[in-house]
Amino acid sequence: MKGLFEKYIGSVKKVPAHELERFCADIRRFLITNISKTGGHLASNLGVVELTVALHRVFDTSLDRIVFDVGHQCYTHKLLTGRKDGFASLRALGEMSGFPKPSESGHDAFIAGHASTSVSAALGMARARSLLGETYRCVAVLGDGALTGGLAYEGLNDAGQSGEPLIVVLNDNGMSIRKNVGGVARHLARLRLKPQYFKAKRFTHKVLDPLPGGKMVGKAIRRGKAMLKDALIPGSMFSQMGFEYLGPADGHDVKTVAYLLRRAAAMKKPVLIHLVTQKGRGYPFSERNPGAYHGVKQFHIKSGEAVNGEEPSFARCFGEKLVELAEADPRVVAVTAAMQSGCGLDLFAKRFPKRFFDVGIAESHAVTMAAAMAKQGLRPVVALYSTFLQRAYDQIVHDVALQNLPVVFAVSHAGLSGEDGETHHGVFDPLFLSGIPNMTLWAAASFAELGQMLSGALELGTPVAIRYPKGCEGEEIGVLPAGRDATIVTYGMMTHIALEAAELLEQQGVSTGVVKVSSLKPLEDIESLCSGSVFILEDNPGYVCRLIGGVPLNTGDRFIPHGSAEELLTYCGLDAVSIAGTISAALNAGRLYG
Repeated sequence: MKGLFEKYIGSVKKVPAHELERFCADIRRFLITNISKTGGHLASNLGVVELTVALHRVFDTSLDRIVFDVGHQCYTHKLLTGRKDGFASLRALGEMSGFPKPSESGHDAFIAGHASTSVSAALGMARARSLLGETYRCVAVLGDGALTGGLAYEGLNDAGQSGEPLIVVLNDNGMSIRKNVGGVARHLARLRLKPQYFKAKRFTHKVLDPLPGGKMVGKAIRRGKAMLKDALIPGSMFSQMGFEYLGPADGHDVKTVAYLLRRAAAMKKPVLIHLVTQKGRGYPFSERNPGAYHGVKQFHIKSGEAVNGEEPSFARCFGEKLVELAEADPRVVAVTAAMQSGCGLDLFAKRFPKRFFDVGIAESHAVTMAAAMAKQGLRPVVALYSTFLQRAYDQIVHDVALQNLPVVFAVSHAGLSGEDGETHHGVFDPLFLSGIPNMTLWAAASFAELGQMLSGALELGTPVAIRYPKGCEGEEIGVLPAGRDATIVTYGMMTHIALEAAELLEQQGVSTGVVKVSSLKPLEDIESLCSGSVFILEDNPGYVCRLIGGVPLNTGDRFIPHGSAEELLTYCGLDAVSIAGTISAALNAGRLYG
């Protein structure tokens, strides 16, 4: 990858204007080539290449604060800030993150793994700047998918009336992960379809600027712009919030985007720039199906197919079982928050389109809506990743549990979720769900057990959460051995690792039993099943250990970095070899718990 790309990758401001299109094409080739080898977020990054180049041509990211919403579209930003070599080991343990990370680089303004946060963060930085008498610029890059989240509107509502010099770039590609839903998407579509305003604007300048008294005429034109815009682009909610609205414009035209950014920075007020982009741009497979190429594993560039093919997964098992249960019970409905494919609900959505509800990136709304559905006689199943479920904690407590309503929470991607890192690990749900009255919490260790739990949860008639992992190792677990010297108590996917560790210990002459817990709340009576020293193995900071004691084997009181599943288990000392070593050392040291 030589020539133009190598020459200007560290000095994007020097790229000649006539070479910008080729420069951006080089970036796309680099991203496609490298992500095909490492996996990562593809479609979202291909869609913001020109936007990111324009941001770096106008602003100095070592001083100015560019806040990316969600952050998975930051790859071009990382390329332009000296991290090209990091793409060879992207998202590996100890290597470059796939999200903005201030500890990784001063060019990364704010960590972001969840949606709808950028405007609030940028406004906070702008207010800090003003109070401290500093002069850097603040920009929030907000995807239209993030506009389905309520926090985005809280930030916009405050920012628009704040008077703070602040730029919000609305990256409008009609997608979050899948096609956006709801009134906001329709509003943005109307804005895109109003070229009359921009034609009228160009016409008035062309005709009136050469005339005598052009400056006075120009003032009159500017005073009339608001009236003209309101007539042709009715009800622009951003203008009503207090923003100067610029756009919509082609987000793949670097020169136009840079011009709008400079103009916005000169206004010294809240400005929203509306850019229309194409998610997955520049790679035919992701252009045709950007949802499928949002987050990818290693893939073949020529065919677009995954290197290792599609494997059975807990998500697919969940989706197939839910369809089976919905066939038998017309009260069963599925609710998710922009996670249809990730949670395995594609089959359900196709089979029961009127009983499937994707509310966008709005977890709190999803839970309260599900509570009301349950109150009126339905049996809603809310499918969310563990890390995103925590965004709806208040609604789980106040709207579901307080009324003891029969809402089932399918808590996907529980435990260490891998390469997405700190913001995506599902390690807190046992702690925050277990403290809620009326809540039942189960952990599935196999595909079959997940199906049984889902069926049982729908029959229970009270709030139930079922946690299960991202992984594909879901085979049925056989008879668990009894042990004299030690017992490993565990649940979920850690059961498989506990059995491996027990086998290693048996080879060393240490008789070790494994007790699998299926119900975390109420916690099963497991003390009678334990013998010898008791070790509590958990893929979180330690919930069961706090209840029954024992030697803790867990992730600890810390945030776990990104890396492959295997790397992270070793990092935490939770792989079979490390567990066997820890238990052996504890027994030899006389640390006996019985």
